[in-house]
Amino acid sequence: MVDYTIVYGRECQSYDFGPHHPFTPLRGAMLTDLLRELDAFDSVVEPEQATRDEIISIHAEAFVRRVEAASTGQVYPDSLQYGLGTSDVPVFRGMHDATRWVVGGTLSAARLISSGQTHRALHLAGGLHHAHRNFASGFCVYNDVAVAIGHLLQAGYERIAYLDIDAHHGDGVQALFYEDPCVLTISLHESGQYLFPGTGFPDEVGAGLGLGTALNLPLMPSTGHKSYLQIFDACVPTVLKHFAPQVMVVECGADAHSRDPLAHLQLTSHTFAELFLRILELADDCVDGSILMHLGGGYDLDVTSRVWAILALMVQGMSLPEQVPRAWHSRWERRLRRSLQARLHEVISSPEATARLHDKNHRMAMQALENLFAYR
Repeated sequence: MVDYTIVYGRECQSYDFGPHHPFTPLRGAMLTDLLRELDAFDSVVEPEQATRDEIISIHAEAFVRRVEAASTGQVYPDSLQYGLGTSDVPVFRGMHDATRWVVGGTLSAARLISSGQTHRALHLAGGLHHAHRNFASGFCVYNDVAVAIGHLLQAGYERIAYLDIDAHHGDGVQALFYEDPCVLTISLHESGQYLFPGTGFPDEVGAGLGLGTALNLPLMPSTGHKSYLQIFDACVPTVLKHFAPQVMVVECGADAHSRDPLAHLQLTSHTFAELFLRILELADDCVDGSILMHLGGGYDLDVTSRVWAILALMVQGMSLPEQVPRAWHSRWERRLRRSLQARLHEVISSPEATARLHDKNHRMAMQALENLFAYR
């Protein structure tokens, strides 16, 4: 068994809503180019495309038929009811096949873990956590995360912990496993009072047999480095150790960064590095190192490249350089026609939360834990 595996296929670049959409394939192109320049892109495993049967293991047949039709230019009259053809999820030719590649990457990473071939698997794409059983949402068509978790359940795992640090609540994954006692979902996100998808409140703790298996930590806008990490440390290790998972699945969205245009949190690259370290250490402590990580949201190209490069380097046990490679920096400044940061970490630190903001976050977190443990 190897310690880590990086999974990536260029076919994921075909998941493309158009040149003006925030969820651009340039994110993956810049990241993989940076990792090559850092000599951190060797021995990458290419994924298999997910099959239709694997897609409908999670998604409704009627929804999949409409995605397939939209992929060939045919539009059902009720497509909008399935979340297709919106500004968030515009249809494009080849959508079905493109999304199957994204799903296949995260699913391939899950297979590497379930087959005992690796401890850590990182898919350099994916994280379509807003997709629901019968509709697309929030830039997400099929839910690669849920398909991967479904595979792990079928492979015999009885306790799976899903941790989501994307700025937006992981509503699709939560909904798909809300009544499943085998799947714990933990989401730290900007409060749904202020941000899409408007869910993920402390009273959402699961239902039926799954009561007590959903922890939501909705943070106030402007939450920064210190307050975020304090909430993480106060809640996540305790809940993980109580649930005693056998494997972890982690959404590593980068849109909680202070420069992200679609959210209002104030994290920095330093915060993400500390988060990734904590998560990898928790995996070692709680699940013998068995962890599947994938990407997610993040809409400032300079930020996503650096934050996800930090993630990939840390997964591989490599040191973090002070500077990004000059050739990469010059190449992408020319292509994007904008300035990019030359350092891997930004110098300016996140503004500290006010005492009032931190108090609101703290009271929210304590209430969330109380709600959860009422059913555990």
